[in-house]
Amino acid sequence: MNPVVVLSLGRVGLGAVSLARPDLAAKAFGLDAASNPQLGYMTRMFGSREVALGVLTLASRGTARRALLAVGVAVDGADVAAGVAGGNDGSLPRSTSALAAGVAGAAAVTGALALAGTFRRGARVPVGD
Repeated sequence: MNPVVVLSLGRVGLGAVSLARPDLAAKAFGLDAASNPQLGYMTRMFGSREVALGVLTLASRGTARRALLAVGVAVDGADVAAGVAGGNDGSLPRSTSALAAGVAGAAAVTGALALAGTFRRGARVPVGD
């Protein structure tokens, strides 16, 4: 399957869970929603961003899809920085920081490789025309 489609479906899935069950999404990332009721709001904001970016990427082709992939790489890169910062300032446990940064980093690398067209031993991955 095209890695762009897989990445986009992953965004939609994670976003949908974050919107519908922010407590479960928070728990998956090692966050304690029970002790921080405001976390549900932030998790839903994250979820809406992920659903929007995933759906728009799936629906687009050509230049628009490449632009959305670039946006996704930038967003995921910012999420890596946020995960690392949370570990450094003590607002996240180190394990949670590593998980958050790792998941976002994997998404950023996948998007960048697809954008560069160099996924899987140099084969060009179609991002859509």
